[in-house]
Amino acid sequence: MGGPGTLADVEPFLVNLFSDRDIIELPMGALLQPLVARIIAKARGNGVRRNYASIGGGSPQLRLTRAQAQALEARLDRDGDRRHVVEVAMRYWQPGTEEALERLAAAGVSRIVTLTLYPHYSRATTGSSRKEFERVLAQPKWRDRFEVSHVEAYPDHPRYLDAMADTVRRALAGFPEARRDGATILFSAHGLPQKFIDEGDPYVEHTHRTVQGILDRLQVPNPHVIGFQSRTGPVTWIGPGTEDVLRELAGKGVKDVLMVPVSFVSDHIETLYEVDQLFRDDALAAGIVDYRRSEALNTHPLFIEALADLVSRQLVTA
Repeated sequence: MGGPGTLADVEPFLVNLFSDRDIIELPMGALLQPLVARIIAKARGNGVRRNYASIGGGSPQLRLTRAQAQALEARLDRDGDRRHVVEVAMRYWQPGTEEALERLAAAGVSRIVTLTLYPHYSRATTGSSRKEFERVLAQPKWRDRFEVSHVEAYPDHPRYLDAMADTVRRALAGFPEARRDGATILFSAHGLPQKFIDEGDPYVEHTHRTVQGILDRLQVPNPHVIGFQSRTGPVTWIGPGTEDVLRELAGKGVKDVLMVPVSFVSDHIETLYEVDQLFRDDALAAGIVDYRRSEALNTHPLFIEALADLVSRQLVTA
């Protein structure tokens, strides 16, 4: 999705986000959605700016995604003399798809593999980005310019699951040994309007496949639960909400919780503010004593291996 790099970017970023009916269908209809999006962005701007101020004044997502791109490019070039170019396109902020294509064309690229950084497919995430890519690619200057294929999901790719399991295993090791096996693992995924699931979106099923793959690798006795975070807007969202799960766990006397942001592959507002600050405060206030989070994948070597394998498979079939 991208994220505002500065506090001044927050409102225009929110306008872009809320204008997209693939991510949220505001009730006033498609023609009025951009207007309603501006009203919502203005109303929420101050609060969202405070959230970004609390994590350093802007999103680190572009910096981290570029680091992932550089690591992937180096890994792809390691096994042969083919020169790969990895560019970043954000959905709701810069650099966008048009800029990425300009850079690829300038580098002499003729073959493109689009690689989503959403492991779990949804029309609201990868689907929206794919639609934007195809809209830009249909412009006369790009038509027939590139050969294109797509990586659209990888919820149970072995190296991705290995990377996730490694971050969870290392985070569990931080709990005191006497309490380690009793800590509850709370997998927290980004929310999605329930309507999308009712219409066949595979996001929840993909999320559960990833969770099961992590648990299969861990082979630990810890109890686990799943919650969905970052719900917003006047629609019904999938549940249970992560904040509700935390309160329920505290009500049952749970004292130790490990948060695992399962649908995010880099740090950004949902991990650095929502999980690290908002949910932590809620958990401690509810009676949870030891609240921890596993690290985001960012440039985890096993994750980069997974991305390289996904891309290489597309290139082999070209």
